[in-house]
Amino acid sequence: MKKFAVIVFFLVGQYLLAQTTVNQYQYVIVPTQFKFTTQEDQYRLNTLTKLLLEKYGFKVYFDTDVLPEALKDSRCDKLYADVVSSGSFIITKIQVTLKDCQNNLIYQSAIGKSKEKEYKAAYTLALREAFQSFETLHYQYTPTKSNAKIATPNNEKAIVSESFDDFNNNELLYAQTISNGYQLVDTTPKIIMKIFKTSNPTTFSAIKGTIQGVLISKDNQWFFEYYQEEKLISEKVNVKF
Repeated sequence: MKKFAVIVFFLVGQYLLAQTTVNQYQYVIVPTQFKFTTQEDQYRLNTLTKLLLEKYGFKVYFDTDVLPEALKDSRCDKLYADVVSSGSFIITKIQVTLKDCQNNLIYQSAIGKSKEKEYKAAYTLALREAFQSFETLHYQYTPTKSNAKIATPNNEKAIVSESFDDFNNNELLYAQTISNGYQLVDTTPKIIMKIFKTSNPTTFSAIKGTIQGVLISKDNQWFFEYYQEEKLISEKVNVKF
């Protein structure tokens, strides 16, 4: 029973973190062709993906669309959708992913399945089933004060320390492997932060609630750094990998 409770708590924590992060984005870009298909909008899957994302409240454009002027300047104010096929000859499996401009996985749907033999029917049914998990996401766009502001180690602004509300920075956090990085959890276990790999093994892009920043290693210690009202905040994080 205790193990079951821990699993439930862990899954709820994952859901809440995914919801909070996705809500920061209003726009989604859908490719006109997925990697597992042989032509643009094959079986109308790309169009269906766009329509279903719009159904759940996102504003969606194809990657070939002419974007409004307000969206042309930055790639990082949008999510990028993809549909992945991992099925076999017997069963078709489809999963929907949403990633940010740095290829970090922000949301991943449940796997949709179909045993239909005809390709168009199988992919369509599996895709619709995968999108059913968006029902529980309860997406609602919530703009943040500082979206996608990333602190850099060489920034010369003054560093100001500020305690996190939800954990003591002396508390040991445990790194659990996820796609492209780790999630840092306390002993509850509660997810405190998600970190994602970069080309530098001592630097991770990081998300804590609605705050985006970097987790960097300095003098054999880890620090979470981000901007708050144009001030660079640096917090020591005790992590066990």
